[in-house]
Amino acid sequence: MASRQFDPPSGTRDFLAGVLRTRERVFTQIREVFERYGFEPLQTPAFERLETLTGKYGDEGDKLIFKILRRGEHEATGEADLALRYDMTVPLARVVANYGSQLPTPYKRYAMGPVWRADRPGKGRFREFAQCDVDVVGSASPLADAEVVCALTDALDAVGVRNYQVLVNSRQALSGLLEVYGVPAELGGGVLITLDKLDKLAPERVAAELVEARSLPAHIAEALVNDLTAADAVERMHTTLKDSEAGRAGLEEITGLLELAAGKVGRERIAFTPSLVRGLDYYTGVIFEVTAEGMPGSIASGGRYDGLISALGGPDVPACGGSLGIERIIGLLSDHEGDVHRLDVAATVIAEDTSTELAGFAARLRDAGLSTEIYLAASRKLAKQLKWAADRHARFALIYGASDKEAGVVTVRDMDSGEQAQIPTNELAAHLIRRCAPSR
Repeated sequence: MASRQFDPPSGTRDFLAGVLRTRERVFTQIREVFERYGFEPLQTPAFERLETLTGKYGDEGDKLIFKILRRGEHEATGEADLALRYDMTVPLARVVANYGSQLPTPYKRYAMGPVWRADRPGKGRFREFAQCDVDVVGSASPLADAEVVCALTDALDAVGVRNYQVLVNSRQALSGLLEVYGVPAELGGGVLITLDKLDKLAPERVAAELVEARSLPAHIAEALVNDLTAADAVERMHTTLKDSEAGRAGLEEITGLLELAAGKVGRERIAFTPSLVRGLDYYTGVIFEVTAEGMPGSIASGGRYDGLISALGGPDVPACGGSLGIERIIGLLSDHEGDVHRLDVAATVIAEDTSTELAGFAARLRDAGLSTEIYLAASRKLAKQLKWAADRHARFALIYGASDKEAGVVTVRDMDSGEQAQIPTNELAAHLIRRCAPSR
């Protein structure tokens, strides 16, 4: 136990400098893409009222909400009234319900930050993780759905993710399928939650769960699973749904999104996928997930959720959106172990009576925009300090001893080549700015 006492809680991580720089670079690249599409930033609290979150994610999702117990005199009750946010979508719906006319129509927003789920940690799965969302509120146009998909895939391209696929389906198409098979409406939500496991479990296990947990007759459960997983599943869906009004509407949604987004995303990278379900209760129209080689599950997902805002007491406005799973995306990048940060200048300290001058050099170099560090440890051995400069990936090291001070120069060592030059102190900043310029 002693060796684990300093570990972060299970499902969370500490980010040291290199990894954190990678994450910040990825966030910046994604932010730049979202803003090119006209999405505006929004930041909401890390926690929400429990009543705001519950009932929006389905039975399985609600179990994963991290609840916050009442505080102070109410702590002994063991009751919760707040919860850490589960995603960025429900907080957005609350904001729209709250601010209404103060927001532009349609309202295009992006949000980036941590969310929390009381899930079992695994590869690419954490209890605290970051999401980057884009949403369009107030537009029922298929163009809005396409804008979301294109913005997310453009962001994936920008950060360097390759070999991904966009899987598309429609909740209307799935509802039509359940209707054709005579699944009672009160069982529909649970059936879809089970069908959402088709990407994780063998088809026969999903069919068994539909019988055992969802009370479907075995022949209906098997037929549903077979229709969604067969090699000719797309053709089967078109045939099965031809007499269902909801099913036909869903197929039209899918076709519309494919046509609008394929030009940007690439026709080979986006396709109708009947087995895609997505288990969250609030989806009402087209849904999508993005998968990539080398990573289980999805790296992005989303869809249309036209009834969510009115369910929170806000206006009945259409909405759609999507989210990037940052943890999984970073895991796909070749440099996910962390960016190497190069320091411009490392100033050694080999004589105490030079500290004032070195502090002045460092101040002028920092004012000029060069990252500069002064050696702060006790040793005055030059070899040890040059190793420190190398460990900090410094481009140049300053050596300033008694003889340098007397001559009015600073010895500048190129840490890559090992070459040294004595530079007059009044020319030091200009010299280093010129030398660092090509690599900045």
